[in-house]
Amino acid sequence: MPVISASDRRPYRIGLASSRTHQDAPHSPLAQLINGSRAAIEQHLQPNLIVVGRTLDAINQLGLLDGYPHVERFPYGRQGGLMKLVSRVVDSDPTRTLDAVIYLMDPVDPSSTFPEAVALKRQCVIHGKPFLSTLAGAREWLELESVALGAVTNPELDLSFDLANEGIALIAHDAMKERMLAIAERHFSLLDQFAFRCATGTTGSLLNKLAQKIKGEEAGRHWVKPFLSGPMGGDAQIAELILDRQQCRRVLFLEDPHVARQHEADIQLLERAARTVTDYALCINDAGCGERWLTLLEKRVSLKSN
Repeated sequence: MPVISASDRRPYRIGLASSRTHQDAPHSPLAQLINGSRAAIEQHLQPNLIVVGRTLDAINQLGLLDGYPHVERFPYGRQGGLMKLVSRVVDSDPTRTLDAVIYLMDPVDPSSTFPEAVALKRQCVIHGKPFLSTLAGAREWLELESVALGAVTNPELDLSFDLANEGIALIAHDAMKERMLAIAERHFSLLDQFAFRCATGTTGSLLNKLAQKIKGEEAGRHWVKPFLSGPMGGDAQIAELILDRQQCRRVLFLEDPHVARQHEADIQLLERAARTVTDYALCINDAGCGERWLTLLEKRVSLKSN
């Protein structure tokens, strides 16, 4: 997903929904997202927001987007609102399609595993569109896209961009391992700034070999901390780091959505961990979005250091 200049970009169309427990209070994740990203939404990006019914009810009741003109109401979830979001993700009409989806998911809410919720994420991955299911992920995405348009950085987020104190997990399914290596090589200088890098199984070994090629045999030997493979529990090991809010705030997980996965529960566990600490962790799930994210992350980090 290339970086697009402000003059060439039409306003984003963003699907927006949240679990009920994430929307019904002044300090809910939904309220924190809109209040904390108000400048990004109202001044810089000015996206068209396509909002599922009850989420829009909560926004209106809390007075979160008073006067904001670019809002389209979708039906309640029980009336097909999420299903319609799935359809808009895959729509080729630029006046209808969604460019990104923010769905603040509470992992203990049964609706987070409904078919339409699973399909929404899967189709975002297939069509290379951001699927942002945590408060931290949505705030960072809005910040980075605003920075891409020349916006002043949000100082409230500065600590999370101090990579010398941050960690990242790099995970790829078999069909995506070569793509992960290519991404890591292109963005090696940025990834090298992180205090901690980890990966599952074979991906970790391959990344360490890449680091040895770039940094030298000894310096690159332990560039990534390899955990067990995903089927053997590596995803659970990384999930623990996320839940402890230590070392691993960001996860780049290149999924292959076209194959049956016997360890699907392990994949869901890792995402569930990020959603459990929604204000802390984020997951990026496809290569195109990952490329843009790392490119803009590098720009945001350089602005912070200047």
